[in-house]
Amino acid sequence: MMNCHAGALAVPTNDMVVTARLRRLGEPITLFGEREMERRDRLRMLTAKLDSEGQLDKLMKAHEEEEPALMTSGQDAAEEEMLEYPFCTEGSKELLNARVDIAKYSSVRAARRLQRARLKRETPCEDEDGEMNASLKQAGNLALDCSEFGDDRPLSGCSFSKDGEFLATCSITGVAKVWKAPQISSIVSTLKAHTERLTDVAFSPANNNCLATASADRTAKLWDSDGTLVRTFEGHLDRLARIGFHPSGKYIGTASFDKTWRLWDVDTGVELLLQEGHSRSVYGIAFHHDGSLVGSCGLDSLARVWDLRTGRSVLALEGHVKPVLSMSFSPNGYHLATGGEDNTCRIWDLRKRRSLYVIPAHSNLVSNVKFEPREGYYLVTASYDTTAKVWSGKDFTHVKTLSGHESKVTSLDITPDGECIATVSHDRTIKLWSSRSCDKEGMDVD
Repeated sequence: MMNCHAGALAVPTNDMVVTARLRRLGEPITLFGEREMERRDRLRMLTAKLDSEGQLDKLMKAHEEEEPALMTSGQDAAEEEMLEYPFCTEGSKELLNARVDIAKYSSVRAARRLQRARLKRETPCEDEDGEMNASLKQAGNLALDCSEFGDDRPLSGCSFSKDGEFLATCSITGVAKVWKAPQISSIVSTLKAHTERLTDVAFSPANNNCLATASADRTAKLWDSDGTLVRTFEGHLDRLARIGFHPSGKYIGTASFDKTWRLWDVDTGVELLLQEGHSRSVYGIAFHHDGSLVGSCGLDSLARVWDLRTGRSVLALEGHVKPVLSMSFSPNGYHLATGGEDNTCRIWDLRKRRSLYVIPAHSNLVSNVKFEPREGYYLVTASYDTTAKVWSGKDFTHVKTLSGHESKVTSLDITPDGECIATVSHDRTIKLWSSRSCDKEGMDVD
């Protein structure tokens, strides 16, 4: 709880003011090898500790007595003035343009979603329950369609293309591969450029020929599906975890162990936003289907929802008791799923701003969660217990267990039409699960 409380506190962004406050509180102004970001985290934790121990008066007195961090040019030290500093830095022109673009894009998408929901509710011929039941019945008939070794070492991520005709996978060898779907027997291209293991891969939702990879080498890279490297996104101070595209395909979000997530411009490679807010490493990132919101989750057991149009943190979701590793927004616009090391999947209602349901999903940590991308009729979770499970999007009851992997399931994805699920594992295999019939001769089962 101390970490959660500390993560909600604001501390100065000016390093000289941070060191001045530490000095007034009787703390070392710097530790050996300590960077500016780590110094801010130390001040944040100290502030939270003083607050919890009821020593807020001491803290406030220290603030009032704080010496100016900078001297006015040409003035004597005796004429120092208190430094006025912002708690946030001024954004760039590129970020302003991106916020305007996102606002325009998301308002149109939100209007369409609400119109579709209103039509379903008011039109007698629209049988939403019937559609959901049919979708859940189809999900209940999921079976292993095909299986293939994806690499010589464990696989860490997978993603379907916009049309579902290609599947990208990545592994800890530092190599990503693009496969022809639905029978993943042929490799379309191999992506090699990273110097460390790959942690995630994602296809653009707007372009079948564009995908991105995240790596422990602290970079993300943009590729054409034929294997051509387009550009590299550099700036993170520690290894990357998950990566995701904005629904427009114009922006990429990256989560990192440097306790930040960042937003990048796909066309220019410019870092638009560096966002703090977690007290420990940020592991997962996901965009709302409208494009207005983005969610981040991390090892501080906290999930946050941010408004991309304003930059504000609009929700802090507390409930998991261990690190949160994955999250997914439902296409209905108001449900959010999170999965973590406490073996549970939590369903959050963004309208009520609270946890709606807790699914005791697995016997080991939940490594990934994904809503069915069309209507959110079902939800899929992957786990280190070697299984993936399908859950109803209506009452979150268990629908199907996908068993077949021999080791930890690290990631999953669902085709845009919702008819096929891909899972990848530490057993080095890719498995496709489908309710469609598959000729025995056409199956390639390892």
